[in-house]
Amino acid sequence: MDFIFMLTRHDRTVANCLEVLETLLPLGLRHIGFKDIGADPQTLARLTRGIKDAGATSYLEVVSETPAAALRSAEMAVDLGVDRLLGGTEVAATLEILRGSEIAYFPFPGRPVGHPTRLMGQPQDVAADCSRFLEAGAAGADLLAYRAAEADPLALVRAARKALGDAPLIVAGSVDGRQQIRDLEAAGADAFTIGTAVFENAIAPQQPGLAAQIGQVLSWL
Repeated sequence: MDFIFMLTRHDRTVANCLEVLETLLPLGLRHIGFKDIGADPQTLARLTRGIKDAGATSYLEVVSETPAAALRSAEMAVDLGVDRLLGGTEVAATLEILRGSEIAYFPFPGRPVGHPTRLMGQPQDVAADCSRFLEAGAAGADLLAYRAAEADPLALVRAARKALGDAPLIVAGSVDGRQQIRDLEAAGADAFTIGTAVFENAIAPQQPGLAAQIGQVLSWL
């Protein structure tokens, strides 16, 4: 299972993302992402180049709350040249924007609401969405399992896994512990994201610092 480190805190890209990236490059992270809010486009362009220059896969996750804003974020993904776009629910329109690029798209199944985001919906809703995503041409799904407000998070993961078949399943949001990661792997997730928990020293409270937090997550894999 892959660990995607998000340069984000409370669903926003951290203001000092470029400095943080430079500090963490020696750790050899292979998957690094950020959100579509919290930093200006020029900073995000430099950040994307830095991630790519490090040989890592780059991710942009959408947290925009309106369809129009989410589609603008898809346009941003094309401009930035990220490898993978996560989130959003306007699947057909997003895929049209991404057409001709090499960006793999992973929409949100279920009904994400608010900011920070909560996920509404039952396992059958998530499964139906995942099937629809694949039919439309998406690469997989980005599931906000631990943001679930109406269902058991792992039930949602299992439903998504079954519906996606061999397509990748990413779990994003509120992952901060070893048991969660083990549970996600057992339920069929291919990757998970962590951002806020690293920046708030929630992973290894007795060892403050980003390097120690990330090192602890890597040791759990």
